[in-house]
Amino acid sequence: MPFIEVQGKRLEYVRLLPEQGIQNQSVIVLLHEGLGSISLWRDFPQKLADTTGHEVLVYSRYGYGNSESAKGFAFRYMHDEGLLALPELLNLLNIEHPILMGHSDGASIALIATGGSDIKPKAVIVMAPHVLVEPICFNAIEQASQIYKTTDLKDKLGKHHADVDSAFLGWSGAWLSDEFKDWNIEEYLPSIKCPILTIQGYEDEYGTMKQLDTIANKASNANIIETLRINNCRHSPHKDQPETVLTAINSFIKNKV
Repeated sequence: MPFIEVQGKRLEYVRLLPEQGIQNQSVIVLLHEGLGSISLWRDFPQKLADTTGHEVLVYSRYGYGNSESAKGFAFRYMHDEGLLALPELLNLLNIEHPILMGHSDGASIALIATGGSDIKPKAVIVMAPHVLVEPICFNAIEQASQIYKTTDLKDKLGKHHADVDSAFLGWSGAWLSDEFKDWNIEEYLPSIKCPILTIQGYEDEYGTMKQLDTIANKASNANIIETLRINNCRHSPHKDQPETVLTAINSFIKNKV
């Protein structure tokens, strides 16, 4: 797997082509969750490429996967990624006007980048995004921290991260810090001009539908927003309801991009 240096950090990445060949020129850039990595997407990136006919770029952020280890994350780590690291990565790889698609923290990064950086995506797709802090999310992260300490979760995550403590403790430490209580990215939403697809499960343990409602209310043009709310679905729609998600994404891209 190739590596690239971004913001002075060594990051792993992979570019996946659809089996039938590229039918659409825009690259879909996948942005993983707070405990994610390239490998934790499993087979979803290839299925996404095959379903849509787009090339898919996947990378592990600083502190995750086989990318360079981090010594903790600043509470504005998603801002740093969306405003600094992601634009530099896309510039180095000569990717212009991508489709940004993120899950959880990755969804927040996609919104920050679209609303606050020089990246001009053709569309943004966000699954289980965070745009403001809710008590349900703090509770879920505190519970996850206890599970990490008392079960084999560390060993399981260690299969996907070269430095598992860098990933887990960096993420949980930032979210549970005092500074994070006022974290909010609503200021970036009015500047987003491209089409947006928002996706969330009704059983999401990290957030409520308030996140999607806030995006719909604050984005510049409600007519460009499509929303998918899924039953029997928790925090990872692409894992809990993959066919529903892939069908919605393919339809959205065909109609809006």
